[in-house]
This record gives sequence, structure tokens and C-alpha cells, in this order.
Amino acid sequence: METINILTTLNKNYLPQLQVMLTSLAVNNPNDTFSIYLLHSGIAAEDMIGVEQQCEAYGYRFSPIQVNDSLFEAAPITKRYPKEMYYRLLAHKLLPSELERILYLDPDILVINPLRPLWETELKGNVFAAAAHTGKTELANSVNQLRLGTEHDYYNSGVLLMDLNRARKEIFPEDIFAYVEQRGKELILPDQDVLNAVYGERILPIDDVIWNYDARNYSNYMGRSGG
Repeated sequence: METINILTTLNKNYLPQLQVMLTSLAVNNPNDTFSIYLLHSGIAAEDMIGVEQQCEAYGYRFSPIQVNDSLFEAAPITKRYPKEMYYRLLAHKLLPSELERILYLDPDILVINPLRPLWETELKGNVFAAAAHTGKTELANSVNQLRLGTEHDYYNSGVLLMDLNRARKEIFPEDIFAYVEQRGKELILPDQDVLNAVYGERILPIDDVIWNYDARNYSNYMGRSGG
């Protein structure tokens, strides 16, 4: 079977959470192989030894990539808006050019379902696939629509399937930086808000229950597949 490409971004403080996520990935996807890509701004090689050894034990390829700051010279960067917040939206600029599709996962999630059905989802010409905040969070969904001036559902960026080839043609750093420059003070969850406000019309909705587990919907909490 085709190897599933997984992307995550973090600083060294989240390496323990990443190792928990990788364990849940292995437990619930025993028949799949993964290539793990980690975008970071300067984690020392010795700090990643644990993750590297874990991936080796599972038979996963581990590819840490230190991001060159040159792409972000024109980006609005502050303590609230660190350059890392742009990594997932600009993954098509930062990852190897031969990659065509990747699945972004927040490092602090638990994978509780097999990922191959999501990986093989037909994007139908969209750049992304993501789960929306709906159901018992419908009020928050409506508030976010009003706040951002959008009509589509408010999507969670913690689990994000990406068509990298299409992103290379349609997503440009200057558009993202300009939006943050103009609307930055209004953003609550900056990278997620930018995803929804600028690219919400290019997102394929996926099942909220399966890919964005919410403990409020269940009496026996076992984990979640999305943030």
C-alpha cells in the first residue's frame, strides 16, 4: 500500500506530545507505513533522538526539516504571531517538491481511527479537507462565521489533508501575510482563522465525528482524532 505522508510542526517543548501521538498512530494503524515530516525552526538533533528512534522502531521514515527564515522576511511576526504559525499553510513551499499530498496532524492529538480512509479522500478539486466545528459547537461555528465574515462552516486546522500540487498553484505567502497585516488584531486563533477566512472556500468538509473527536459528545472519553 501507498505510504501515508504525515506533517507536523512544533518546537522542542512538544516533542513528548508528538511521541504520544506517534504511539496512537501505530496502535490504530498497524498495517500502514508512514513518512513523518517535521517542520521546525531550530530543534537540536539530540533533542529529536527519541522521536527518531521511535519512528525507526515502527518502520516509519522520519524527516525533520529546519525552515529557512528567508520566506518570512515580509511576514507579520510577533510573540502572538510567531513564524511557526505559517508553516502548515505554507507547507507546499517548505516540503520536498516531489510530495503531492500530505496529512497535517497537530502534535498533541490522539489518533483513534485508521487514517487510510482520510488519506485516500478525493478532494474534488479542493486544496484542503478538514472537519468543521459543528454539532454541540454550532454556536461557536456561527460566531466564527460572523467574526470572519464567512458563510461556510468554521474548520479545524488540527487535522488537515492537503493537495500540495494544487496549493503550489493557488496559495501564495504574500496573500497570507497581507491578511494577517490587515486583520491581525481581530484574529483569535491566528493560523486557523487565516485558513478559514482566506481559504475556507477551498476546503472539502469531512466527517466531524470521525476526524474531530469531541468529548462533549460522549460519556466515556477515550481520545480524539482532531484538535
